[in-house]
Amino acid sequence: MIPIRDTIQSKNYPIVNNLIIGVNIFVYLIQMSQGSDQNIFIFTYGLVPAKFSSPEIAAYFSPLQQFISLFSFMFLHGGFWHLLGNMWSLYIFGDNVEDRMGPFRYLAFYILCGVASGASHMFLNWHSQIPTIGASGAIAGVMGAYFLLYPKSRILTLIPIFFIPYFIEIPAFFFLGIWFLIQFISAAGAAGQGGGIAWWAHIGGFIFGMIFLRLLDRIPSTGITGEVRKKTAKKKTHHLQTARVMGRAGDSNLYGSVTITAREERLGSRKLINIPWGFKKRLFRITIPPAVKDGAVLRLAGMGKDTGDGGRGDLLLKIKVED
Repeated sequence: MIPIRDTIQSKNYPIVNNLIIGVNIFVYLIQMSQGSDQNIFIFTYGLVPAKFSSPEIAAYFSPLQQFISLFSFMFLHGGFWHLLGNMWSLYIFGDNVEDRMGPFRYLAFYILCGVASGASHMFLNWHSQIPTIGASGAIAGVMGAYFLLYPKSRILTLIPIFFIPYFIEIPAFFFLGIWFLIQFISAAGAAGQGGGIAWWAHIGGFIFGMIFLRLLDRIPSTGITGEVRKKTAKKKTHHLQTARVMGRAGDSNLYGSVTITAREERLGSRKLINIPWGFKKRLFRITIPPAVKDGAVLRLAGMGKDTGDGGRGDLLLKIKVED
């Protein structure tokens, strides 16, 4: 299963979340440029508990290097796929958390989650000499916050079956709950860093993410945050949307909706619409014409219920324009 996106439309462009993704990619390129010295680079800037617990090892590092590693480890990665997996998860969940918290609180939240995840790992692996690297602890904190903020959201997930793409929606509380359970079971069955994965950093990040959300949520937003929100308001809705359809007794037609912005209302738009139930085609493209009005209906012929005589009803998509 490959998560594609969540179904909660963020109202603002996630400038901080995108910045964090960019910094991770930039640091990864620096890491790759080290060549044969990459292991030294990782040991210096990764989180190594023994650098703090062992005087013999600590003697090789300055106090500044030790302090920096408490933060820098969350921007290093063990390879391209490690980086891609982490950044994709951050892309899916981070925009909504930033949308709720505002860019400045979200930045502080992300860094705090990363540090707390590292502290969780160090506490349980105090004498380990294995470097811990990666943004997964901080991202686990983002996922913990998402778990509290949007439990009723759904994660649009791709399931490729014989090269045919099928999309299903998994409730966020179930998706994240299963993820957390896997981390806990893996941590309980591993000694230290089983398989090179810092499971307790993930668990700590997730739990502290929920705690930090509640603490930072009590800090009121500033006027600067309001101005930033005005500048970063989105002009388009998701290109890929899921139409939750309903039927009526004795009616072969089905009814759903598609959401657009005021700008898309004026200029028109194209969307990919996923229909998760009872159709020959599950994913198809629609064109929304310019100057369409809120409440207008698009008719997709033959996409409704079976009429019983070899025919099919239509799918009627109502246009909803966001404020």
